[in-house]
Amino acid sequence: MLDHHASETLDRTRIAAMSAAITCVAVVGIGLSLSIPLLSLEMERMGVSSTLIGINTAVAGFASIVTVPFVPRLAARIGVVRLLILAICIGAASLIGFKLFHDIRWWFPLRFVFSATLGVLFVLSEFWINEVAPPARRGLVMGIYATVLAIGFAVGPTLLVLLGTQGYAPYCAGAVLFLLGTVPIALARGLSPEIEGAGSRGFLDYVRLAPAALFAALVYGAVETGGFAILPLYGLRIGLDAESSAGLVSMLALGNVLFQIPFGLLADRFDRRRVLLAAALGGAIGAALIPAASSSLVWLAILLLVWGGLAGTLYTVGLAHLGASVRGGELAGANAAFLVLYNVGLMIGPPLIGGSMDLAPPQGFAHALCGLFVAYVGLVLWRLRTPARP
Repeated sequence: MLDHHASETLDRTRIAAMSAAITCVAVVGIGLSLSIPLLSLEMERMGVSSTLIGINTAVAGFASIVTVPFVPRLAARIGVVRLLILAICIGAASLIGFKLFHDIRWWFPLRFVFSATLGVLFVLSEFWINEVAPPARRGLVMGIYATVLAIGFAVGPTLLVLLGTQGYAPYCAGAVLFLLGTVPIALARGLSPEIEGAGSRGFLDYVRLAPAALFAALVYGAVETGGFAILPLYGLRIGLDAESSAGLVSMLALGNVLFQIPFGLLADRFDRRRVLLAAALGGAIGAALIPAASSSLVWLAILLLVWGGLAGTLYTVGLAHLGASVRGGELAGANAAFLVLYNVGLMIGPPLIGGSMDLAPPQGFAHALCGLFVAYVGLVLWRLRTPARP
């Protein structure tokens, strides 16, 4: 009886801890998805060139790559909850700063600071969720996390429509949403896992330890950003109007929401590397079918729904596989490496996929996507030669 009661208490504690971290990320996700298009539109109104807008946006990936590796050591020193709350507060202040300092020269350091705080948030929240998730349900938990985050990202642009894109209102709304993210974290401060030391491994050590998990992040980052950025242009190249082309991106996003939990459940029943392999094979086949489906808007939309869902599961299952491969203080370092490779993917995806479409118009878009998945399939097949961790 005592053991049963202790088990129930542990389960309730885990659920409360995971709920706090997931709620924090969801609220901040809304604020983030509101701010990204807002900042681009503001720069356009400021008369900034498209090239400079692109460079300023790219600072986000660079900031994460540079700062994220230091997050575990910093969190070990000052505490996970303190660092999360500090990062969210600085992020909120940075967002207001974009409106206060209405000069593109200020926007580069502001973008760096803003993006660095987001890197802290995602590393520590994903470490928190992965650390407290029950091993047998880790895939389901990460699927719920990814679904809630995807819904949060869908809500942000909708709020922007309601608030408008001018004046202080959207900036203040984004900052308030950020600050609301501190509430569940503060309430659950006694439930957060602490980092006992920051681990002695370097970045390449984590890559060697769990390459299937970490390169899932890179491929997903490249495919997600490249797909979302270049897909509307592909739609125009195959003769669709602007509205239909933009609608294709919505199908990708919807698939991303629908597939996370089912694949999370699969990741709890089977070797997670095999689930990653299935998702990558589906991604490769789906990308290869895009040229054939491009003659019909309906078939192309259905294909992108399924393909977007399969591609999106790489991040979820990759995180679950990472949590099974690395534990304790090392997990925070592994999560940092995961996010670094995701940001590398963000930076290489658009030029690689866009450049391929220019080299072989318009189907080079699909060929580049297929190539990314095929390369990852080869990596996972190689890793399957070694026994799986529980």
